[in-house]
Amino acid sequence: MRIHFIQHVAFESPGFLLEWAEQHAHTISFSRMYEQVNFPAVQDVDLLIIMGGPMGVYEENKYHWLKPEKEFIRKVIDNGKKVLGICLGAQLLAEVLGSKVYPNVEKEIGWWPVQTIRHEKADLLTGDLPEIFTAFHWHGDTFDLPKGAVHLFRTDICHNQGFIFNEQVAGLQFHLEATAPLIDQMLHHGRSELVIARYIEPETEIRDTAHQYLGNTNRYLNSFVNNFLKL
Repeated sequence: MRIHFIQHVAFESPGFLLEWAEQHAHTISFSRMYEQVNFPAVQDVDLLIIMGGPMGVYEENKYHWLKPEKEFIRKVIDNGKKVLGICLGAQLLAEVLGSKVYPNVEKEIGWWPVQTIRHEKADLLTGDLPEIFTAFHWHGDTFDLPKGAVHLFRTDICHNQGFIFNEQVAGLQFHLEATAPLIDQMLHHGRSELVIARYIEPETEIRDTAHQYLGNTNRYLNSFVNNFLKL
């Protein structure tokens, strides 16, 4: 399978997704938006994975590449390709599919519990995941669920944490792809956001508890992506 990643900042890499791709001997390529705007031909992509980043989908005046990226995502979807978006990637998918993206009432950073929403249309995708599990979060924006999408996950402070649309497009607001090096990079570059707030954990707590959750969250992502590709 030919997998193309869109990476928005150097410090939010695909993390565990690179290990997953290597395990399955998939071919990978990148559009690194912080270097240059360069997209492949749609016919050369089997799965598009859109990573996170600290910018907002509504900041087109600040980030000149957002508009062409949205146009490329729309083209990939229109050509029937599978698309997975994580964090900013999920927000971009929500907007491309016609929904609004906007600042949430509070930021959610650290290890917080996620509730899996059981639905007959989602069982093949999320049936292997627990009812409640802890995942890594780093987001301040949220989105409305696209019309026709199936709601997959929620947290206390962020209702729309994941969706599947037409068995073709999936969005995850949280970071199941997180690894220890990836979290280190996010903490280093986002330290200014770690203020005292209800849903922002201290840096020491994020680091000290990571080992308790990373193995499980990576396994959940492995299951989720494999099931997604079977739909």
